[in-house]
Amino acid sequence: MATTENKLHAESRTEFGKGAARRIRRAHKIPAVLYGHGSDPVHMTLPGHETMLLLKNANAILTIDLEGTEHLALAKDVQRDAIKPVIEHIDLVIVRRGEKVVVDVPVHIEGEAGIETVVTVENSTLSVLADAFKIPESVTVSVEGLEAGSQILAKDVTLPAGAELEADEELLIVNIVQQQSVEELESELAEAEAEAGIEREESDEDEAAEAEAAEGESDDAEKGDDSE
Repeated sequence: MATTENKLHAESRTEFGKGAARRIRRAHKIPAVLYGHGSDPVHMTLPGHETMLLLKNANAILTIDLEGTEHLALAKDVQRDAIKPVIEHIDLVIVRRGEKVVVDVPVHIEGEAGIETVVTVENSTLSVLADAFKIPESVTVSVEGLEAGSQILAKDVTLPAGAELEADEELLIVNIVQQQSVEELESELAEAEAEAGIEREESDEDEAAEAEAAEGESDDAEKGDDSE
């Protein structure tokens, strides 16, 4: 729940465009926009370090103090740099106490599946409807003892009290498949390379094996000559 501990002091933003955004980030601030409940979008900047600390958890509710006026807002869309630990832009949605919002909640996998299986997480988040101030930090999915061929769909996930499934019930969350042998993996790789027209370079081990085989054939030929 939003408190004074997750309050951010924002500043109105009047400059726009890529150049302005770069200048804002160089000043260790983050460009953001606040909207919702029929109000006009408000463009602002947020303090970089403090904001990043508060957004470590998904779906954070923040108290935005914009020039003396406070707004409760959900960090709906956080755009992060693909390489650097930098937030490039934030979309903030105004929320009211008691209202429900649709959010994507992280999926947490626990347990160990059956022997010689591979657990594939097909969707790492699950869309749910929840009270804006009671958004679950994650949903837990157990794969304990599941055999190859098992699947966990969205409708199979147990949600925390008060949360409702918003995603398609048939959405595949986790897929359990049989672990492939080294030979099968190499065969699939060779087929893929052949289809792509890629010629695999021989490894030192392959070259050594071919040289040994050739040497063996040469020895056999010499023995044949000696016997004549």
